Amino acid sequence: MQTLDLVIRGMTCDHCARSIESAVLELPGVAEARVDYPSGRGTVQGASLDVDGILAKIRGLGYQAEIAEDATASLDTEKPHIAIIGTGSAAFAAAIEATGRGARVTLVERAPVIGGTCVNIGCVPSKILIRAAHIAHLQSQHPFRGLPRCRGNIDRPALLAQQQARVEELRHAKYESILEQHPEIALLRGEARFLDAHRLEITGEGGHSQVLEPDRILIATGARPALPEIPGLADTPWWSSTEALATESAPEHLVVLGGSVVALELAQAFLRLGSRVTLLARSTLLSREDPEIGALLAELLEEEGMALHLHTVPESVAHDGRNFHVHLPDGEHIECDRLLVATGRRANTDRLGLEKAGVETDPAGRIRVDERLCTSQPHIYAAGDCTTLPQYVYVAAAAGTRAAINMTGGDARLDLSAMPAVVFTEPAVATVGMDTRMAAKAGLKVETRRLDLDSVPRALANFDTRGFIKLVAEAGSGRLLGCQVVAAEG
Repeated sequence: MQTLDLVIRGMTCDHCARSIESAVLELPGVAEARVDYPSGRGTVQGASLDVDGILAKIRGLGYQAEIAEDATASLDTEKPHIAIIGTGSAAFAAAIEATGRGARVTLVERAPVIGGTCVNIGCVPSKILIRAAHIAHLQSQHPFRGLPRCRGNIDRPALLAQQQARVEELRHAKYESILEQHPEIALLRGEARFLDAHRLEITGEGGHSQVLEPDRILIATGARPALPEIPGLADTPWWSSTEALATESAPEHLVVLGGSVVALELAQAFLRLGSRVTLLARSTLLSREDPEIGALLAELLEEEGMALHLHTVPESVAHDGRNFHVHLPDGEHIECDRLLVATGRRANTDRLGLEKAGVETDPAGRIRVDERLCTSQPHIYAAGDCTTLPQYVYVAAAAGTRAAINMTGGDARLDLSAMPAVVFTEPAVATVGMDTRMAAKAGLKVETRRLDLDSVPRALANFDTRGFIKLVAEAGSGRLLGCQVVAAEG
């Protein structure tokens, strides 16, 4: 990897610096370009740099550019080179760990922004929306006598602006600033595709491409919303969670397809922000969890005003240019102005050319990994939502860190036997370890204890006794195997 240090004169503002960076990044062989306006210095990194071409490009923009006298282009080939496809939580956790262990890292990203799902279109914006909806609900529905209840007009554009400002702030703090602080991590813009098990072709804007042949490769490309095969649905302007979180106005009537985490969190949030909400679930709510959880949530959401249709999949969906028409198997017809599809996600692996690299996937396209995060190829690793691992940001980060350790000569394992999980409904759902079904599948005999919140003094003091705490223990020994909680702030 070559590094070229420059002195650049003639810049008048930070926008000049960004313009130079963008122009230089278009040149073949350039992996990263950073320009600092106040100091008038710039750094360009890449596998094979055309120094004269870079200087000509900058001078063509009207600036003076020279090689810094105190530095010359250098080649660093001694450190092991790791290429990481993606820039989400798994990718950055791996990059930081790998460089700390002496490697040099090239991050490859095809999207216009870095940071992956969590900070941009997932965890961060959704939790802001959910919290705002919670506050709105408390204003009008709190249980305390003597305190006035109110239901004011909700300024959705103002909420959205605040939400996106925090997203940008956290993206810079948790991702962009990492690149600024770690010069040994290079960012290469473009789409990656395997040519074979050892070579990656990176194609950027304008069709410019270059080939990387790193020592190790980490695939951390994440996942995207999956669309169920319902007649007519693909031809309508349906929402994924991305569009739902970016809307400037709450729907009058929102229909949600799905019964899992994203579906429930967003359905309740929009209900509390003033929308009429109908939810259609293929099975029960949170069907992968203890059945008592989904049963209680269904009861509480209906009490709050949500219309639920369990064990229901639409026969067809249509859009007339203004409204959706959802036709159910029992002959019922539901009309709504927005339709949110939250029926799961699919791995972003279909454009990587994994077959050329010999990387095995499951039938859904998710990459199979072992406890060391290694794929079917010993030098290729994978982490995050593109794998068969649970789709949680903290699992992705833990997997990325362990993959980096293993790619740099260590031996780290990912143990998910006591993985915690939270669903941010109200009341919240919190689980860790095994439930009764998981224990039975593992061949364990168990005993359980359930404590309803109407027996918990703090819940009584809060005037909110919705929920329960359930413990699962091994019969005989009493060894705790798991816990399931449904409770406010669970």
